[in-house]
Amino acid sequence: MEFKDLKSFITVVENGSFTKAANESFVSQPSLSKSIKRLEDSLNVELLDRSTRHVILTDVGVLVYEQSHKILRAVEELNIALDDLMNMKSGVIKVGIPPLIGTLFFPRIARDFHSRYPDVQLQLIERGAKAIAPLVDSGQIDVGFVVLPTDEKHFTVTPFIEDTFYAFLHEAHPLANQESISLADLKQEKFILFTEEFALHDYIIKKCRTAGFQPNVSYKSSQWDLIIELVASNLGVTLLPKSIYEKQMNSNVKIVPIEGVHLPWSLAIITKKNAYQSYAQKEFLKLIGEGRESDL
Repeated sequence: MEFKDLKSFITVVENGSFTKAANESFVSQPSLSKSIKRLEDSLNVELLDRSTRHVILTDVGVLVYEQSHKILRAVEELNIALDDLMNMKSGVIKVGIPPLIGTLFFPRIARDFHSRYPDVQLQLIERGAKAIAPLVDSGQIDVGFVVLPTDEKHFTVTPFIEDTFYAFLHEAHPLANQESISLADLKQEKFILFTEEFALHDYIIKKCRTAGFQPNVSYKSSQWDLIIELVASNLGVTLLPKSIYEKQMNSNVKIVPIEGVHLPWSLAIITKKNAYQSYAQKEFLKLIGEGRESDL
């Protein structure tokens, strides 16, 4: 069954005769007859009652006429939808994002993208950074924000932001007014960390062990603002990227640089290698790249 045969059939029915239909569609009557016969053969039915000089539909012909309109309308809507996608008028991008990254950087990204493509939906999946990569790999999300390092064999990795960890202390803490401290200075402290699903949890524990001690973890949370409030209540210390300090508003919290050890917080955007990227996804990644260049 071909679409042009459906169109010929509809044209003949709506004009009531092969002659009028041929004049309207600028084809010969024999061509129309062959087209409709081809459609009948493909469906193995008779569409027209050929015992009269007028175009009269069989009962099957009535059904096929009604369904033909629906089929052609669906094809037309498909073409419109494809055109919308290719011209960035619609679409959905599934973005995996850890809460910390979402709070610090994503609102600006979402605002800039929405201003360009208001009808493209950004569907956010908030997970700890360790959970993002498997979701990208399985195809459940299109784009993921992760903490480096990550598996570059499976993902296309685009560097995004780099920050540095600082010690977050209560303002009354004996170390709060130091110009800098060593990580070993915190070995007797109670630590407040993200939960195990977050990459920062393992990262901080690993760095503390490298400095010669196992951190005493008193609280764990999945929310950075709760961690800050616990520090502000003098219930422990934490290590967080400096950009968090610029976001939080609690005057009871002070930050101190950590000397003697490199504590970078390197973020990247990952997509699955060799996976199909929609037009919307390509434009989203392009916008993030533009934003990163403007920050440099």
